[in-house]
Amino acid sequence: MKAIIPSALMLVLASAPAVASSDGGELWLNPSVSFDIDKDTGVEIETAQRLRNDDDDRVDTYFARFWLNQKMAENLTLSGAIERRINNGGSDETRLIQQMTTSHGYLRTRLRLEQRFVDSADQMGLRVRPRLGVAVPIDADERWTFRTDAEVFLTLQSTTNGGDTGLTGLRTQIGVSYDLNPRLTLSAAYLRQQDFDERGPDVVGNAPIFGIEFAF
Repeated sequence: MKAIIPSALMLVLASAPAVASSDGGELWLNPSVSFDIDKDTGVEIETAQRLRNDDDDRVDTYFARFWLNQKMAENLTLSGAIERRINNGGSDETRLIQQMTTSHGYLRTRLRLEQRFVDSADQMGLRVRPRLGVAVPIDADERWTFRTDAEVFLTLQSTTNGGDTGLTGLRTQIGVSYDLNPRLTLSAAYLRQQDFDERGPDVVGNAPIFGIEFAF
């Protein structure tokens, strides 16, 4: 455990460039609720409220996702989701998402494929989002967990003709979660989001993110 925590911190710090062209403060809220259909299958309704400064290059965003999760093995889950995203002052969006999550001891991985349908866009966007992180219990009862991860955004097809493709974003976060009881988990983290722009300065957002997960 002692070796993993410093390594995770180095992962987050190393992934964040020293110089940012644009910087903005944000507040992210992430409540969700899940229901088990059987011991291996479940559904989840996930929402998010992302509040940003008026002078930031991003707009406030709200979304709701409906997930279907299927546990394939003790450490492997396959998921699919449909999402509707509202961007205040911007184009709204519908997404289809396919996802694979794994756990290997303290190590956590997530591979997400997204099809993006932005209102009035030229074409469907296609994006891959691999994420690598760790989750380490920090108390004897394992109710408190230290978490950190880094995620890259690889755009295979932009939603606009001639739009950016390749590596278009990087998201890193570090925080803790607490199991208040078997059904309710609270979390708090610091998140840094950087959008890479081939034609202008990168856009960087810094956000505290607070989550609440309730499982029936």
